[in-house]
Amino acid sequence: MRFNPKVLIGLGLLLVFGYFIYDLVLAQDQYIIRMRQQREAKNNSFRRAGSSPLSDELRQSFDSLKFYPPNRDYRLEAQLEQFPQRDTVEMPLTDGQADKYLRWGRAKFIFDKQEYQLTLFLKADGKDTTLFVPFTDRTNGFGSYGGGRYLDAPLPAASDTEVLLDFNQAYNPFCAYSDAYACPVPPPDNRLKLQIEAGEMAYK
Repeated sequence: MRFNPKVLIGLGLLLVFGYFIYDLVLAQDQYIIRMRQQREAKNNSFRRAGSSPLSDELRQSFDSLKFYPPNRDYRLEAQLEQFPQRDTVEMPLTDGQADKYLRWGRAKFIFDKQEYQLTLFLKADGKDTTLFVPFTDRTNGFGSYGGGRYLDAPLPAASDTEVLLDFNQAYNPFCAYSDAYACPVPPPDNRLKLQIEAGEMAYK
């Protein structure tokens, strides 16, 4: 029995395409599963007295935090500019004090055909292993916490030209849950003029 070579080639291409779609869907599913697991772990930490920013009274009635649905459109590979001279700045805290950070670099990204940028910071004491990205956006006070949110980004190697900004991982500062905490205030250059409908929402 003889097979038409064109048919064999077509079947081969179809098989490769099928595997590609399967891997794409599987990766999407795995990403959402990991995100849900991380969010449940955070909910559990809020239920424990030793790790929760909530008062004892609020913990007793705590059910769960609110999150925007995971959306891969908010998982962005941003163009990275590493500053050759990393100045030390004092970032204001909500209690009127300040913490020292290094202005480490800048991330530029495209969203909805517009370019935006964020300044990346690193704690000046050198103890952090991730970059700190405090930001505000147009959901603040309209779904997300009014004072802005935070994002942690992996610390790039010296030769890296991109940095991952996954806004699905955006989280609220502890001062969103209790006045007992003092939290860094997002600086003016990190005030985004767009809606980031991803990550953690307002608690109340």
